Amino acid sequence: MLWLPPPLTELRTRAGEELLRRVAGPSAQHKRARIHGAPGPRWFGTHSPIRLVHADASMYVGGLAALLLQSLHPEAMAAVWAHSGFRGDPWGRLQRTSTFLAVTTFGTDQDAVQAVLRVRSVHERISGVTLEGVPYRASDPHLLAWVHAAEAECFLRAYQRYGRQPLDRAGQDAYVRDMALVAGRLGAEKPPETRAELSARLARYRGELRSTAESRETTRYLLSRPPLPWAVRIPYAFLAAAAVDLLPRWARAQLSLPLTPRFLLPLAVPGGRTVIAGIRWATPPLPPSAPPSPPPSADRA
Repeated sequence: MLWLPPPLTELRTRAGEELLRRVAGPSAQHKRARIHGAPGPRWFGTHSPIRLVHADASMYVGGLAALLLQSLHPEAMAAVWAHSGFRGDPWGRLQRTSTFLAVTTFGTDQDAVQAVLRVRSVHERISGVTLEGVPYRASDPHLLAWVHAAEAECFLRAYQRYGRQPLDRAGQDAYVRDMALVAGRLGAEKPPETRAELSARLARYRGELRSTAESRETTRYLLSRPPLPWAVRIPYAFLAAAAVDLLPRWARAQLSLPLTPRFLLPLAVPGGRTVIAGIRWATPPLPPSAPPSPPPSADRA
């Protein structure tokens, strides 16, 4: 084990605790212990690609890239803008999202099923009309499939570029299948099950995507006005540039990018690697896990 002088060890501990508190909430350690240590069957086995990807610090880049990409669908963005509370309570939304990902990836079958049911219940209550007069429902299988495809694409791209052990083609297909299991239980429309199917699905959505007032404001908020202390604004700027660089070129062209991430794009990859290495260094190791079992049949939720 790497020996660190006491001041550096203390700094690492404090940074890791603050990072967890921001991402998972004030009860982060209790949540982690419950998710990883509670006995019972799991949806995914120990060596499942979804566990490998979602445990990696590259998720910080992938998650930000997914939010930017998702914002290009007018109906999905309208639902987020009107109902998610991301502007008034951005950390709360991040904590709810990260907890859902952790529970469905690492938690017990029972806890994962309950997490899915809670999200489905919330989605059923969300509906409205976009500024252009187009109705939307958060429970719409087509919109859910878009949100899922954007997440799967960005999480996988981030891991392939910044993860510890990039996946081969079979591993990438397995990751997409793992993600499809969760998306299907949430009600997404025929989630793709291979890397090629995921790429094809994203291509089919392109005709529905465009910049809107809500997506432009969201992009400015995420890239230029994040709710962060000034001390971490510089590393976040490189993280944001890495997220923008991760997006397909056609998506970048549709986003109204602020000056800073555009200026930092040439340094996006080395800057992203440096910031992710720092996050990886500070993040406490996962608690001991109860032995998982293979995923149950798809009709459990």
